[in-house]
Amino acid sequence: MDLSFTPEEQAFRAEVQRFLTDKVPARLTARVQGGKHLGKADLQAWHALLNDQGWLASHWPEQYGGPGWNTVQKFIFDHECALAYAPRTIPFGVNMLGPVLIKYGNEAQKQHWLPRILSGADWWCQGYSEPGAGSDLASVKTSAVRSGDHYIVNGQKTWTTLGQHANMIFCLVRTDRDVKAQEGISFLLIDMTTPGVDVRPIITLDGEHEVNEVFFTDVKVPADNLVGQENKGWTCAKYLLTYERTNIAGVGFSDAALARLKVIAARTLKNGQPLARDPLFAARLARVEIDLENMKTTNMRVITAVAGGGAPGAESSMLKIRGTEIRQELTALTRRAMGPYALPFIEEALQEDEYEAGVGPQEAASASAQYFNNRKLSIFGGSNEIQKNIISKMILGL
Repeated sequence: MDLSFTPEEQAFRAEVQRFLTDKVPARLTARVQGGKHLGKADLQAWHALLNDQGWLASHWPEQYGGPGWNTVQKFIFDHECALAYAPRTIPFGVNMLGPVLIKYGNEAQKQHWLPRILSGADWWCQGYSEPGAGSDLASVKTSAVRSGDHYIVNGQKTWTTLGQHANMIFCLVRTDRDVKAQEGISFLLIDMTTPGVDVRPIITLDGEHEVNEVFFTDVKVPADNLVGQENKGWTCAKYLLTYERTNIAGVGFSDAALARLKVIAARTLKNGQPLARDPLFAARLARVEIDLENMKTTNMRVITAVAGGGAPGAESSMLKIRGTEIRQELTALTRRAMGPYALPFIEEALQEDEYEAGVGPQEAASASAQYFNNRKLSIFGGSNEIQKNIISKMILGL
């Protein structure tokens, strides 16, 4: 595969770079580069900026509001955004639910929900994991019982990322308990302002409120909010997870992290010499860079398959495994390179707008937080052990 860009692709890359330089507020990029927290308003501002440019739903068909990019353009855009420290696009509506609605939703659902995803009228969150149903997602117990033109939903979801901001949640619910686990699941869209929905924060060890528990008590959901067929939601779930796992791989984020790590390693001294010249550190740095370059090729293969009308298969699981391992190694090396500055962070340092370049307390404030936070990457979206089972079944037939 020839991974060099054509003149047309180079011109598109320059266009993206100009957009990022001219349009993205410096305050936002500084916060991203410094590992500072982004609030709801920050994330909504980035969402609106991309939507106004027509670049938000980069992998949607043009008829539903996508820009009509090919696979290479999509890769270039994601890559340049990461290198420019642009904010992360919240994936639940645009990158996860959107493709499911486009493939499995009826026309009325597409016409209603897709424009609201683009405009930001709805903030979506994901209702997949439950206590006892994380990696074993087919074990979901949250029930939805049909009652006339509605479903009555009861149960609990957990680890609901940014659910405190959301007004809508897409859920896997059990609609039949008397069949094989995967065959009794449906895919349902639920308004979180409906009576009976209760969102409770989960405060993590770093003091952050990123995830939540969501409880459903006799929640009344219109039957029109069923995506696809009843009891066939597992098909929607698997399709969505291929996009989630590909996004978790985070090729662009790893590229940006590698570039930052190289700068830190060049500035940090060990025994009077730059850390980058230390044989052991340099070997680990070289290994992770080689792994990242290899993953880029696989990433392009997956994107090409999607552009051709297919869905990522075992490749998305491969990307998820290697991508999360690479991101974890990069944060581990960054934390090591920071030395004593990478002590557990002070919360106030992550809230400040000021950012100073260089290897010191200000730059290192987020090093430990990012290291510990990224430990979860190999678990969510289906643990890496589960991904290896998927690869074995799909490729080796085991």
